[in-house]
Amino acid sequence: MFKKVAADALGLSDLGSVISPADYDKTDADDYVMHEDGEKIYFLIKSKSDEYCFTNKALIHLDGTSATSKKRTLYRYNYYAKSVSEVALETAGTIDLDVEIKFKLGSQAFSIDVHKKHISEVKDLYKTLLKMEEITQDNKIYLGFASQSLELASSALSQSRSNEGSLSKEFSEINQNAFDWLSRQKEQYTKKDYGHVFELFINN
Repeated sequence: MFKKVAADALGLSDLGSVISPADYDKTDADDYVMHEDGEKIYFLIKSKSDEYCFTNKALIHLDGTSATSKKRTLYRYNYYAKSVSEVALETAGTIDLDVEIKFKLGSQAFSIDVHKKHISEVKDLYKTLLKMEEITQDNKIYLGFASQSLELASSALSQSRSNEGSLSKEFSEINQNAFDWLSRQKEQYTKKDYGHVFELFINN
């Protein structure tokens, strides 16, 4: 017990280890992965108090208060709703025991300390998060172009109205077509599954 308390006081309990795929089912986070919906774990960091589970669809964070407490809070951050940004990697100095992977999901900032023996695996995670950030930013730009295109088309149609009798019907048809078109654009440019990115950098 004293060793656990001392580890908390020194901050050593927060040093994470990268868990191998063979041991994913031994972690608590695995219980909250939606395997039934095609969700899959690709990267998992575990410390004495926390688990950070990166799946193809979300980051599942089991947040513990300390190494001596079993009480945890579960958070889920879906990538399509919480964009990845501000990705950074802080490597270990001569006397440091840890490397630090930093990023944001939406407005939530993460800073995860990992034992430096896992630097190779953490570099792969860093590349993965960078690529996810790039894809997200590109998709935002494309979706913005799509919205501008729809506004231009709508403006052009409004200037070429037919007689009043058919106006209501035309409006209904235009509105439905615009809704269907924009829905397709949002589906195309809103990424919900990043499995291919994890496969590229993690399992390569």
